[in-house]
Amino acid sequence: MAMASSICLPSPLATGASAVRVTASRAFTSNSVRRLHRLHTLGRAAAGMDAFHVSSRDAEPLLHPGAAAATATHRRLRVRTHAQGAEEASTGAGDGAAAEADYSLAAIILPFVFPALGGLLFGYDIGATSGATISVHSATLSGTTWFGLSSVQLGLVASGSLYGALGGSILAYRIADFLGRRVELITAAGLYISGALVTGFAPNFVVLIIGRLLYGIGIGLAMHGAPLYIAETCPPQIRGTLISLKELFIVLGILFGYLVGSLEIDVVGGWRYMFGFGAPLAAIMAVGMWTLPPSPRWLLLRAVQGKSPVEDNKRKAIQALRRLKGQSASDKVLTDEVDNNLASIRAAYADQESEGSIFQVFEGASLKAFTIGGGLVLFQQITGQPSVLYYATSILQTAGFSAASDAAKVSILIGLFKFLMTGFAVFKVDDLGRRPLLIGGVSGITIALLLLAAYYKILSGFPYVAVGALLLYVGSYQVSFGPISWLMVSEIFPLRTRGRGISLAVLTNFGSNALVTFAFSPLQGYLGPANIFLLFAAISVLALVFVILNVPETKGLSLEDIESKILK
Repeated sequence: MAMASSICLPSPLATGASAVRVTASRAFTSNSVRRLHRLHTLGRAAAGMDAFHVSSRDAEPLLHPGAAAATATHRRLRVRTHAQGAEEASTGAGDGAAAEADYSLAAIILPFVFPALGGLLFGYDIGATSGATISVHSATLSGTTWFGLSSVQLGLVASGSLYGALGGSILAYRIADFLGRRVELITAAGLYISGALVTGFAPNFVVLIIGRLLYGIGIGLAMHGAPLYIAETCPPQIRGTLISLKELFIVLGILFGYLVGSLEIDVVGGWRYMFGFGAPLAAIMAVGMWTLPPSPRWLLLRAVQGKSPVEDNKRKAIQALRRLKGQSASDKVLTDEVDNNLASIRAAYADQESEGSIFQVFEGASLKAFTIGGGLVLFQQITGQPSVLYYATSILQTAGFSAASDAAKVSILIGLFKFLMTGFAVFKVDDLGRRPLLIGGVSGITIALLLLAAYYKILSGFPYVAVGALLLYVGSYQVSFGPISWLMVSEIFPLRTRGRGISLAVLTNFGSNALVTFAFSPLQGYLGPANIFLLFAAISVLALVFVILNVPETKGLSLEDIESKILK
């Protein structure tokens, strides 16, 4: 299809090839431009999933099974997974790792939901930007005198949160351990609110970009702090499930952003509502996090590191546990739990003179961990998901699906499918393990890319082959690279460098995202769809070999076992 001009929008938070090239003729109708801009953010949807899976088991949480004393005032939840059973067998834990244990629902739901809202807001930005970039650029819908944005300016609107998230990741590396998980998330919520309001009320383009950067910094902090807080406060038996469950919050946020965009797209100045609606959601997150206690694990870590008095932080940790577990928990149970975990942290730090530095991530066991985690993060970025989604509309239209005539409906259709496949991964990761999901998923990705290349080369008369390949790709990605890569990253780093390693993984995620964003457009124009799918298929084969040869199975292993048995 001949086109008079090209607009390349850097995808703000995309993964894989991380850019959806939006090409539009100046003679296009507003409906055509709208369709292309909506399609642009499809490739960014994976980023919410990938980037937010920053850390899941940064530290063993304090809520050991044996510490959950019986209480009559809360409903109880009996939880046990195959992975936990294996962990009990491997660690030989007696007290603190009972075969089965009861937990207060309040100790699970609230410390999960409020931090996970940071992920929902992350996904919301991805979905809402789809419609907002159309509205702000429209002469009739913008409601401004500066609607005539250049392709570079429009790209900055779309990807401003990416650059803000890069800055937020660097900021988290420097101050997150000082602030603590709770304060970090409250700060992230404040930045979400500020960014949404500044963007929504922006009087000019410069202020609009400032708002997008502020919101992005909030993303960078939230993606670091939320998984850590959840991991350190949830029951250990279901830690992996809850951390993976954040994936669903990301997808729900994306779908919610699409919905708000669809409702406000025909309203003059609708982009202000699309961006601004994140503020009340962030306010709920801020109030919720304010009511939660600090992470008891973080309090004890600060004491062991010599940053706070031991006895003071022990007392604060006991108070935090009481707030998490409820007033019915006995003083003895809480005190014993804190003492046991304090002894465990001290033992882990016994041979360590200082906190892990950035250079120590590239030494010994940490280097092996970074090779595994960094390799997964890299391959999840460059195996082509945004490129596949770029062609989703044309593939579905060729097959005769009426929903494909509207890019917004295509977005929702693929988002719902992502939701279903993510749910499968969430509830199977502790049963099937990490390696089987990765190997099976990456194999499916490779097959799907080869089928798509064949469709554009020799099978153009068989559109249902392309439709099946499209769904195979999306489904395979969502059960493998989507949720598993960052779960592995959070598990694989040794305690000494875990915080630093995860921060570097965040930087790698956004850095490679930004790089491939700018590389995709010339590649797509030079190679064409068939060859670019062949390129991604070749990369996927390399990813499969990497997983088979280098990625270990961590299901059922404690963090100490991973460090002592796998990384040595």
